[in-house]
Amino acid sequence: MAFDKVVRGGTVVTPSGPVKADVGIRGERIAAIGEGLSKIDRGAEIIDARGHLVLPGVIDVHVHLDLPVGDTASNDDFVSGTRAAARGGVTTLIDFATPMLRRGGRMDSLSRAVDIWHAKAEGKALVDYAFHVCVIDWPNHRREIPGLIERGYPTFKEFMIYQERHLGVDDDVIFSTLEMMRDLGGLLLIHAESMDVMREMVRRHHTPAMMKKHGAFCHAMSRPNFIEAEAIQRAVTWSGITGGPLHIVHMSTGEGADIIREAQANGTPVLSETCPQYLVLDDSKLRGRNGHLFCTSPQVKSPEDSERLWQGLRDGEISIICTDTCTFTREQRAVWKGDFTRLPMGMPGLETLLPVTYTAGVLGGRLSITDLCQKLSTNPARIMGLAPRKGAIEVGADADLAIIHPKKRIRVDWRKMETNCDWSPYQGWELAGFARTTLSRGEVIVDDHRVVGEKGRGVWLPRRLG
Repeated sequence: MAFDKVVRGGTVVTPSGPVKADVGIRGERIAAIGEGLSKIDRGAEIIDARGHLVLPGVIDVHVHLDLPVGDTASNDDFVSGTRAAARGGVTTLIDFATPMLRRGGRMDSLSRAVDIWHAKAEGKALVDYAFHVCVIDWPNHRREIPGLIERGYPTFKEFMIYQERHLGVDDDVIFSTLEMMRDLGGLLLIHAESMDVMREMVRRHHTPAMMKKHGAFCHAMSRPNFIEAEAIQRAVTWSGITGGPLHIVHMSTGEGADIIREAQANGTPVLSETCPQYLVLDDSKLRGRNGHLFCTSPQVKSPEDSERLWQGLRDGEISIICTDTCTFTREQRAVWKGDFTRLPMGMPGLETLLPVTYTAGVLGGRLSITDLCQKLSTNPARIMGLAPRKGAIEVGADADLAIIHPKKRIRVDWRKMETNCDWSPYQGWELAGFARTTLSRGEVIVDDHRVVGEKGRGVWLPRRLG
């Protein structure tokens, strides 16, 4: 049996658990897993993984690269964003093809949005990628959904907020989309926050006196936990009635996890994801001088919410950890000038997804390494239609691997990172889990923590849900 490469002597984290083994690679695929593979083919290139963990490449199912937001755009594009991904052990990501409102009031078609996002990625992406599609203009967009599913785009997103940005939809659209997902084999992703009550809460805090007193913390004050929880409950209700598959994105509250757990126990076809910022940060970050840098939508919550989300990961109501990466520099954030309603929302995260969750989760005793790989790789692949090609170290799968030292920590410093962001929410943190070596389809794209792969080698992945 001939191999092109052999990853030798590492602790390989398979779906059934860690094993001491070699991984034999032929072409782009994993050809064998076992002991002594390097002795079978002495001509193979050897990648020494002794003393290291060999993980399946991470799949980040929720990123926003080069996303137009108001008069600006997220500052990581498919060059810097996928370089950051690779250095963090992420070998596949899923972005959102988002229709835009053009001059004259005409909304892009879904097909045009998909074409625009392909143009953003082609010739630039270092790692493999796919796209969710955002449904906004229901009377017109609904007609395109069946064809897009056939073309390999089976996951669609709708917003329960952002009506002022011409993105939000009403409950009747969510209800109808869930029926369509049920009938066509798709999955609806929902950004769950209650628009009408949130608008009123924002109005109450959007005063000179409140903003002078509380600064960016007004953002948290205007979005108490019930803003998310009530919206999740509503979406879950429509899923239960229609039988339409539902996925709650970037869940941030303990109440949300409680609702998901109960719904799943009752047979409702609902899944959920959360993000590192909701697991390790809390809303006290919004009180500091740089609190405006930490504003996200939804915002980080309390330490009690974080612990409930960790529990949800252990117990199963939360299936995926992803980032919701949406990078804005200090200059881009400075447009707020003390007004929290003017802030572009989001934080960088691709480069630190694995390190943060490995350090806080595995080294912190909250998750086993097998469970972490399930949340970062195996579940994302299965749920989003990338398995069995992606998501696990198995014979026949793509040779997407992240090799990490189990204990070595690196101090986070945005100056030494691949992201285009000039700050990091984890600046100064000592984190283990940065990829010493990253392989994408058998090719080494990160070596000794340095990106060595060429831009444009990443490919688009058509998907079909199981």
